[in-house]
Amino acid sequence: MDQTKKHFRLRSQRWFDDPEDPGMTALYIERFLNFGMTRGELQSGKPIIGIAQTGSDIAPCNRHHLALAERVKAGIRDAGGIPLEFPIHPIQETGKRPTAALDRNLAYLSLVEILHGYPLDGVVLTTGCDKTTPACLMGAATVNIPALVLSGGPMLDGHWKGRLSGSGTIVWEARKQLAAGEINYDGFMQMVASSATSVGHCNTMGTALSMNSLAEALGMSLPGCAAIPAAYRERGQMAHATGMRIVDMVKENLRPSDIMTREAFENTIVLASAIGASSNCPPHLVAIARHMGVELTTEDWQTIGADIPLLVDCQPAGRFLGEMFYRGGGVQAVMKELAEAGKLHTTVRTVTGKTLAEDLALAPLPDREVIRPYEKPLLEQAGFVVLSGNLFDSAVMKVSVIDADFRKRFLSDPEDIFEGKVIVFEGPEDYHDRIEDPDLGVDDHTVLVIRNCGPVGYPGSAEVVNMQPPGAMIKAGLHSLPTMGDGRQSGTSASPSILNVSPEAAVGGGLALMNSGDRIRINLKTRKVDLLISEEEMAARRAAWTPPKLLNKTPWEEIYRSMVGQLGTGGCLEPATLYLNILETRGESRHNH
Repeated sequence: MDQTKKHFRLRSQRWFDDPEDPGMTALYIERFLNFGMTRGELQSGKPIIGIAQTGSDIAPCNRHHLALAERVKAGIRDAGGIPLEFPIHPIQETGKRPTAALDRNLAYLSLVEILHGYPLDGVVLTTGCDKTTPACLMGAATVNIPALVLSGGPMLDGHWKGRLSGSGTIVWEARKQLAAGEINYDGFMQMVASSATSVGHCNTMGTALSMNSLAEALGMSLPGCAAIPAAYRERGQMAHATGMRIVDMVKENLRPSDIMTREAFENTIVLASAIGASSNCPPHLVAIARHMGVELTTEDWQTIGADIPLLVDCQPAGRFLGEMFYRGGGVQAVMKELAEAGKLHTTVRTVTGKTLAEDLALAPLPDREVIRPYEKPLLEQAGFVVLSGNLFDSAVMKVSVIDADFRKRFLSDPEDIFEGKVIVFEGPEDYHDRIEDPDLGVDDHTVLVIRNCGPVGYPGSAEVVNMQPPGAMIKAGLHSLPTMGDGRQSGTSASPSILNVSPEAAVGGGLALMNSGDRIRINLKTRKVDLLISEEEMAARRAAWTPPKLLNKTPWEEIYRSMVGQLGTGGCLEPATLYLNILETRGESRHNH
């Protein structure tokens, strides 16, 4: 019953060209002829290449992949392959309720089923919007057939009243102006819309550009792919080159397991720090590694990347947007800078079939206004701080977005230590309902805490932690407060929040035991966050805690909540992490008739 026992040169021949089983071969092949393909094509011995299509009308950040797929197909044909395009579950960050994070694992599952159950020898993964990149890489890792990432690229730069308008980042600024009464509803809409200039994903170094840059750093995209703006001609040219390369990868049997090694993941963490990557990257990268069978933890982001300097001047940690990042040299220029500083494993292989060192020999010279020298960075230590304490096992804080005003107000007396009271919100609805209530007593020694927003609690883990102060404080000139939560925040946000708190409140994590008015100490030197109550009081609160009643609104929400792990371990469906390299370890599936 295991269809791996017969030897075939190509996996697709198990479906389309098995002379010893003409009945099944005929059944498989005849229906693929009904839209114009020929038996000659399907039995030609040419590789069958899948194109995993993430673009659709309800996924606008990836929609231009509908057109790019034609260039991919042309490349596959030119290299001697046969393309088959197929859809996977859409994930649009700005459109999906309750959160796109809920569907990352669903898209992963759907891709695994397609790659395992259909006659594909290799696959081009079309990525773009935040969760599409990890979902595709997780699926490719699990099945482990030759795979190549084609990202969609950022939108063109936006402008608002004579200055750059970055997607997402302009939202947080507009919210503050609206709260301060500086703009009205129409002004708010116009200001935010100014950043959406063309096809493509966020033009800031949000999660989309970050994760696609990390895919390139992992070695899973062709060199130079990640940063090309979506509307540039070079994006179509990259699509064609990607189509051509995947055919040769099948012939070479170059698979994700050959590329996504421990050393490649370490390189990716280093690159993440240097570009000022999104705080969503740690759980996504840990998830990809787990499905690849590579040991990687959230703590690795501290030990490997914390001391790496910020080299890229891109919003939200800097000034520029995606077009300048591309024109400045993109990922390859940054990695060459890191390699010359001795911070990368340059012997790892990439989808080119060459080593990283060989790829970087062709890297463009950087524009020093955008990509700084390693010795003269924008910030000396730009990696993520990984925190723990008596409230949680792990959380992350993006230090590259701690600006001078925030550091002076909250981390200077004493240095890197903040102590204050907490105001606790049960979710974003509670926050919006009560933040303007003067009886809350919010002041400049307050930490805003939001809970029940993690993978189980929300469900899916929501981007809601970057809460702003009450409007009265904003009008008075205090534009940010320390914030903490068991959810996430947009990678486009410049708020230095304590995020991804694991375990989350909904499963009994320490945030569930906090009361408004409690005092808390945050020590970035020791990487500790502690609630300043006695152990006896903590034990009493834990004994009195009862789990919240969670309403599942769809079948998937119930399935997801029953299996999902915490953000600290990647937010994976835990049973799925046991399925590694499934074609080799579990074999092909049985015939369908």
